[in-house]
This record gives sequence, C-alpha cells and structure tokens, in this order.
Amino acid sequence: MTAIVRPAPFLRQVLLLDAVVSGATGLLLLLGAGFLTGLLALPVELLRTAGLLLLPFVAFVAYIATRTPFSRAGVWAVIGVNALWVLTSIGLLLSGWVAPNGLGLAFIIAQALVVGLFAELQVVGLRRSFHP
Repeated sequence: MTAIVRPAPFLRQVLLLDAVVSGATGLLLLLGAGFLTGLLALPVELLRTAGLLLLPFVAFVAYIATRTPFSRAGVWAVIGVNALWVLTSIGLLLSGWVAPNGLGLAFIIAQALVVGLFAELQVVGLRRSFHP
C-alpha cells in the first residue's frame, strides 16, 4: 500500500471546494459572530472559536489539495477531521449546552450535512485515485 496518491481530478476538486467552503464559513463565523449570535441564538464565543478552528484546517486542506502527488495519510486526516466536525456538531445539539433557535438549529444541521458530504466525496475520490 503506497503512502503517496496520484489524485483523481475529482479528489483534488473536492478538496479544493472543501477548502473554499470551509474558509468562507470560517471567516463568516469569525468576523460575523456578533451578528450571527442574535440571528442563530448561538453563543458568540462558540461561533468565533469555530471560525478560528477552521482557518488552520483550511490551510491544511489547501496544502494537501495542491500537492502532486499528495499524501494518502493527509487525505485521511482531512476526512477524519470532517467526520469529527460532524460528530461534534451532533454532540453539541444533543448536549443541551446551546439552545439555538430554529434558524440556528438549521444552520448547525446544514453545515454538518455539508461537511459529512465532503468527507464522503473525499472517500470516493480517494478510492478513484487507486482504482481509476
């Protein structure tokens, strides 16, 4: 089993899209937390922290996506972080630590679904990279 992947174009595109969407979300959460807290009924600290956490992730995903070839472990790390984000989002809702309004609930669920979709597409892209 090789540690280096010659990515299928699909995998590179999904990784780049993940970086763009995560970057936009991170900036929105970081810079717009004051506005979003009133709109979503989510703590401003949670929104800013989530936005701040996304920025190094974005840099890592962009780095992985722009290498030729790139590390299979790196792709799996991206997939793992995406899966962890989904689980954490679900855990947040189940914990009772936050009490979002309907729009806040929809936001948490929607972003978890999008991140989960990215993880699934990245798994598919990784498989395509080994079985074209």
